Amino acid sequence: MKRLPFGMFLAFLALAAVSLPSAGADLPYEINVVMSQTGAYAFQGLGATKALEIIERVTNKGGGINGRPIKFVITDDQSSPVVAVQAANAIVAKGATVILGPVATAPCTAVAALATNGPVMYCFSPGIHPKAGSYVFSSGISTLDTLAASKKFFGLHGWQKIAFITSTDATGQDADRNIDSVFGEGTGGMTIVAHEHFNPTDLNVAAQMSRIEASGAQVLVAWTTGTPFGTVLRSASEAGMKIPVLTTAANLSDAEMRAYAAYLPAQLFIPGTPAFAPDQIPPGPLKNALQGYLDALKADGAKAENATSLAWDGTLVVIEALRKVGLNANATQIRDYIASLHSGVGIYGKHDFIASPQRGLGIGAVVMVRWDPARGWLAASGPGVAALK
Repeated sequence: MKRLPFGMFLAFLALAAVSLPSAGADLPYEINVVMSQTGAYAFQGLGATKALEIIERVTNKGGGINGRPIKFVITDDQSSPVVAVQAANAIVAKGATVILGPVATAPCTAVAALATNGPVMYCFSPGIHPKAGSYVFSSGISTLDTLAASKKFFGLHGWQKIAFITSTDATGQDADRNIDSVFGEGTGGMTIVAHEHFNPTDLNVAAQMSRIEASGAQVLVAWTTGTPFGTVLRSASEAGMKIPVLTTAANLSDAEMRAYAAYLPAQLFIPGTPAFAPDQIPPGPLKNALQGYLDALKADGAKAENATSLAWDGTLVVIEALRKVGLNANATQIRDYIASLHSGVGIYGKHDFIASPQRGLGIGAVVMVRWDPARGWLAASGPGVAALK
């Protein structure tokens, strides 16, 4: 089979003909994954698992990696950093060169500490910020960039009084640092009128909602993920709060929105990605990659989810690296190949790991979306928070 460059491979993989022969009788090459299948981050973990299932099936129908089939071996971290580390330690002990996952900031941060000298770790959370040149990569758009995009979006709507509520876990701690960076100075007249915190295990945040309601905020930023986000939404609804709500892209999940339907706000915005607003993308390589991705999901009875998207490009980058450097390559060779990519186009846009080390993406990939109960996710901006087409 002809070797395809990275950008073309992304589209090819999703559209590979099902009639291609399998890789034969070779034992599968196992790619280890640490992924939340249960617990608070199960929404994200199950979405990412769906992406891996599709990629494994289609890759193997297309001949595997250099003629050898692949198999994703998933270990449930139970949404726990401690369990994630235990799982990763077992994988490292086997001599693995790659670990995919986890899907949430806290488990990713914990596991990243094990990858100082390898293996390559491709975390499916944008809430970690790996050091350039390290063995750790982070999927998606940095949470720093999504908050900067959110600030731009607030300015377009004339929202000057901003309220925040963040969880006290790693997701919220990352948000607090980014809030200080993005809103600390040069805010263009914006004011943080309230900044509340809560423990992810809290059953309600009624007191925090009361203070936010009294602050005169024009928009609420609820930066937490999974079931704690449901806690915030329920308390906001019970408080009678009517202002728009913006949350992290980790909550871009149809299943999650439908689970929380009874207390969703009238206006819910998320700094999303092109996969949730394909109508805003002009014809070209990005449109082609998106169409391949969406068609692959549709054929499997699935829709785009944030976690599915995060796992998609990151996994395909790793597969292409293994195709290039070989299945016997060491972690350094795999890391160096990924770090050299600078022109491939995936479902977020152009990946340039030279300009954006360990991630390959910037604020230009952000597309604001809003939730509509009848129609699902709809574009609220163009790429880079530009005006709608």
